[in-house]
Amino acid sequence: MHSPTTPLYPSLNFPPIAHIFPPKSHIFPLKLKHFPPNNRPRMASLGGFTVRSQVGGGGGGGSSSGDDGFCTLMEYVGKGGVDVGDDLVVLLGHIQYACKRIAALVASPFNSSLGKQTGIAGGGGGSSASGRDVAKPLDIVSNEIILSSLRNSGKVAVMASEEDDAPVWITDDGPFVVVTDPLDGSRNIDASIPTGTIFGIYNRLVEIDHLPREEKAQLNSLQSGIRLVAAGYVLYSSATILCTSFGSGTHAFTLDHSTGDFILTHPNIKIPPRGQIYSVNDARYFDWPEGLRRYIDTVRQGKGKYPKKYSARYICSLVADFHRTLMYGGVAMNPRDHLRLVYEANPLSFLVEQAGGRGSDGKSRILSLQPVKLHQRLPLFLGSLEDMVRVREFRRCSTESKSRI
Repeated sequence: MHSPTTPLYPSLNFPPIAHIFPPKSHIFPLKLKHFPPNNRPRMASLGGFTVRSQVGGGGGGGSSSGDDGFCTLMEYVGKGGVDVGDDLVVLLGHIQYACKRIAALVASPFNSSLGKQTGIAGGGGGSSASGRDVAKPLDIVSNEIILSSLRNSGKVAVMASEEDDAPVWITDDGPFVVVTDPLDGSRNIDASIPTGTIFGIYNRLVEIDHLPREEKAQLNSLQSGIRLVAAGYVLYSSATILCTSFGSGTHAFTLDHSTGDFILTHPNIKIPPRGQIYSVNDARYFDWPEGLRRYIDTVRQGKGKYPKKYSARYICSLVADFHRTLMYGGVAMNPRDHLRLVYEANPLSFLVEQAGGRGSDGKSRILSLQPVKLHQRLPLFLGSLEDMVRVREFRRCSTESKSRI
């Protein structure tokens, strides 16, 4: 297990953001005089959402888009948008910076050689972690990037990471607690399959400041999902997308590599009430309880309440499978006690609920669960409201008492 306070790769130097994201003039050599001020090129509509939109409705009201009609993440969370408060704006600025660095690392032609380095002790829940969960170099570097950014923000008291056995106490007066899965799906990197970062933000529990540091770090990290102040994920794929919520809707921002800005492209996402896609590892079919098998058999044959055949789409990258489900509807699920409540289930359930969907362990609402262990695992079902209701109905009809559908 590595020490979270000691850099693992002291010789691994990351270039400044200006080097990762060159000036727009280097990519688009056309001079501005070719485009009159009132006829400047606009970003195209993406997925039915236009970036030239008002950003009100999240608490702040009004428009915070610039002269070019685009709204950046930092403009959106600032006083011209939802106005989440100065401390959270600073923290989000450092989180987005960390994620840009991770995006550059994941896309680098040198990450494959980094991924083949050996002799590194993994975390991810201590010595009891299974072989598939042993931390890989890219996981650890991503963890260090995030920890460094949170330290520099001055706004975080505690960081709890899937890559560390115990939470890291950063500063006594930091108002926030951050939980994170720094690089979800890293096993897929060599095949260029999408990966992601997941994070959740809580307020520090000031009422327990008198406790010993180790104890208060643990208790701050074990808050239930209902207490989340904000949550989000970053998808590293054909586009780098940061999707977040502050408790007033779910919004997605796409990274513009020419400027280094995350641009609002999907304001106020609403997951369809019902989809036609289910996402699960079908190879585990015969290990599932009866209720889940019957549900899958029913929907893929089009014999359910909604007589349309469902399609299976499974990437085996939680952020990617969840992002597709959020966009198109349906259900993304893992019926085994595999996913972590603190780092994965709570933040993603917060996001899907803010988009009108539901997150469940098959029995209870995820956000209502009280974590008892930092690396606590559970089944996870995320998706459209009507699909989630149907999944629960099949559980009730199941004859297996152990069903977790």
